[in-house]
Amino acid sequence: QVQLEESGGGLVQAGGSLRLSCVGSGRTFSNSIMGWFRQAPGKESEFVASIASSGDTTYYLGPVKGRFTISRDNAKNTMYLQMGSLKLEDTAVYYCAARTRSYIWAYYTQKNDYDYWGQGTQVTVSS
Repeated sequence: QVQLEESGGGLVQAGGSLRLSCVGSGRTFSNSIMGWFRQAPGKESEFVASIASSGDTTYYLGPVKGRFTISRDNAKNTMYLQMGSLKLEDTAVYYCAARTRSYIWAYYTQKNDYDYWGQGTQVTVSS
């Protein structure tokens, strides 16, 4: 079993940067494919980015590509989302997720592709 906890959210001005962290517990963290999702008020949850267990392969939602960077440090059981050039439309609750049912890399972009979730951290971008 994996427990996940996000941190690093907050209020930031448009154009600014923020780094989210997701700390995981459990021995399977380093073998898990990890992902970030977000949910804006009144909208469906959407995939943001994912990263392979080794950290050498990543995948991004189109609108964040080039602005966000996903990374991980398996020695610290931690995944990161470095967010830059933030826009008003990036305002959302951001969730980290872990896929443990299989470790084969693929473009997992649906919520039901992941097995464990954090509680979320609020990111608010102001003008």
